[in-house]
Amino acid sequence: MSLIEEILGNKILITGIIGWAVAQGLKTLIYALINRKVDLKRLTGDGGMPSSHSATVTSVAVMTGLKCGFGSAYFAIAAILAIVVMHDAMGVRLETGKQAQVINEMFEFLDRLSEESISMDVKLKELVGHTPMQVLAGCVLGIVVALCYNNMA
Repeated sequence: MSLIEEILGNKILITGIIGWAVAQGLKTLIYALINRKVDLKRLTGDGGMPSSHSATVTSVAVMTGLKCGFGSAYFAIAAILAIVVMHDAMGVRLETGKQAQVINEMFEFLDRLSEESISMDVKLKELVGHTPMQVLAGCVLGIVVALCYNNMA
């Protein structure tokens, strides 16, 4: 069996990729519906509904459990990794986005007050984390993707 065949036959890897892709597609669609404009950067961007990080790691954990057993060490590792990633998305990464927003607003305010331009060359990225609801939606999506893919393939 060739390397490519092995990779394409790895249900755990493929379900993670599918989970990420479906979440990114939904994120782009939801953004377009809410903001009434299409932003193709949302296809690869961070933040937003649903969390693609959560969908990816949850689908990997669930598929690992389905293929290796929910009592296996492999599932334990995948589940702990999923918990850490989702916690980080709601904690550190969400706070980083809030701080970036405040810093961007401060620079805009100071730029308006100053006679010389003091704005940053590049605006800080504000959409980097997730709310608990976005993480939960990604988690549920990951479970659904893993179960569907497991039944289809």
